[in-house]
Amino acid sequence: MRPIQMVDLKKQYQEIKADVDAAIHEVLDSAAFINGKAVQDFSKSLANYLDVKHVIPCANGTDALQIAMMALDLQPGDEVITPSFTYIATTEVVALLRLQPVFVEVDPKTFCIDPAAIEKAITPRTKAIVPVHLYGQAANMEAIMEIANRHGLAVIEDNAQAIGSDYYYKDGSSRKTGTIGTIGCTSFFPSKNLGCYGDGGAICTNNDELADKMRMIANHGQKVRYYHEMVGCNSRLDSIQAAVLNIKLPKLDQYIEARRKAADYYDQAFAGHKKITTPYRASNNKHVFHQYTLILEGINRDGLHQYLAEREIPSMIYYPVPAHRQNMFAALGGNKFELEVTDWLTERVISLPMHTELDQEQLAYITTEVLAFADKN
Repeated sequence: MRPIQMVDLKKQYQEIKADVDAAIHEVLDSAAFINGKAVQDFSKSLANYLDVKHVIPCANGTDALQIAMMALDLQPGDEVITPSFTYIATTEVVALLRLQPVFVEVDPKTFCIDPAAIEKAITPRTKAIVPVHLYGQAANMEAIMEIANRHGLAVIEDNAQAIGSDYYYKDGSSRKTGTIGTIGCTSFFPSKNLGCYGDGGAICTNNDELADKMRMIANHGQKVRYYHEMVGCNSRLDSIQAAVLNIKLPKLDQYIEARRKAADYYDQAFAGHKKITTPYRASNNKHVFHQYTLILEGINRDGLHQYLAEREIPSMIYYPVPAHRQNMFAALGGNKFELEVTDWLTERVISLPMHTELDQEQLAYITTEVLAFADKN
């Protein structure tokens, strides 16, 4: 059996090595390392895939969130509603821009922000909502957009873990996650469903004015070189990373199906176990399984994590400390938020290996060992 990786980037690379190597050498030969043809091609291709008017590539997913908030002219003290059960980047940029994070609960089934909690948290100072499509499952965007439109709020989708997911409306229509809100942000960190071989990110929107503004912000606040109209930053997707993404984007749906197939195997293996809750699959979206995350009840989660490690099976806890309990938010009143569901989840979740290269032998070994531990504890 091949060694099990949490994400097997080496095996995936071997499958596309010839195309990736050729694309990288083309960039090297052109010497257009910044904003070269590969970047322009990728921007257009991703916009076509997502069916969105504008894609602005940038240096990473955290920058994407920051640029989005800067473009909305949010001012220090403005409130931004966001889940606490998420990677820290989502909320880190809120604090960086001296905005006020307002942490709210997630749905215990989907792990995504609870629309009812959003409604309760809105005040006259609220300016934006940042739903996170966590682990590859979409938040309830139809309900979130109804709330946002009613209160005149911007919506910034954190789509770093769910690129390629389809969201289905009640009328039967659908859109890709990241294209539903005011602005969508994503990351191309190597372990993502669509990952490059370094850092990378992108912002998308259907709003022409916001798109122009975000392009300027990402490029030192300039539209014409050396004429800076606003305070911006330096956030660019380099051409080599874009070249890699140009090879991988046409394979994204194939990669997603491979992940869903692995998730099906896990689901069947753990079905009916009283102590293990498998990921919920909401009917209003296509789960793309960036992570395969279990909820354990009556099982020593940290003990399982160690047990699997001893058997050379990686596992991860996403995330052991929610944002509102991080020291970085103490000065912003993070500890004042009482989020029982979030705290409950952080004590019980564990993520198993999930990637495009998992084979049946590996999956059988992983599930057998998880069940062996669960049945003894």
